[in-house]
Amino acid sequence: MFGFFKKDLRLLAPIAGKTIDLSQVPDAVFAQKMAGDGVAIDTTGDIVVAPTDGELSLIFKTNHAFAMTLEGGVELLVHIGIDTVTLEGEGFERLIEPGVHVKAGTPILKINRDLINSKGLSLITPVLITNMDSVKDINPKVGVTVNEGSDVIMTYKFK
Repeated sequence: MFGFFKKDLRLLAPIAGKTIDLSQVPDAVFAQKMAGDGVAIDTTGDIVVAPTDGELSLIFKTNHAFAMTLEGGVELLVHIGIDTVTLEGEGFERLIEPGVHVKAGTPILKINRDLINSKGLSLITPVLITNMDSVKDINPKVGVTVNEGSDVIMTYKFK
C-alpha cells in the first residue's frame, strides 16, 4: 500500500575492481541483458565473496560462476570473467560447497589472475539478478572503485 516505505536492498561487490555498465561487457549475452540485469566489475582482486546474505544454490562445475537465492526468491548470478568456462576449472579454486546459507563477505572462490590473463581471457565479472520479474528499481553504481564484501555495487526493491 505504501510502497515508498520499502527499503532498498543492497548488493556488495563480490570482488575488488571498478564497476562498469553491463553495456560495456565484451559479451552480447551480458551486454544486452539477456541473462539478467545488474552491473559488472573490471576486477583487480583474486577472492570472490558472497555479495549478500542468501543460499549458495549453485557453483558451476568449472568454478567460473555461482548462483545465490536471496530473500524474496531473488536469484543472483556472479559470473567471473568472459569465456572463462573454456578453462574447465583451471585458475579457479572453490572455497565452499553449494547448498549452504552464507553471509555477505563469505569467501566463495579464489582465482588465479595471472593464469587466466595468460590465456587472453577477460576477468570482467557480471553480477546479475536473473529473475527480473521479482524486482524493480535496479540502481547499479557505475564507475566506482570497490572492495569485495564492503562496497555497494547495486540497490533494488522487491516488486
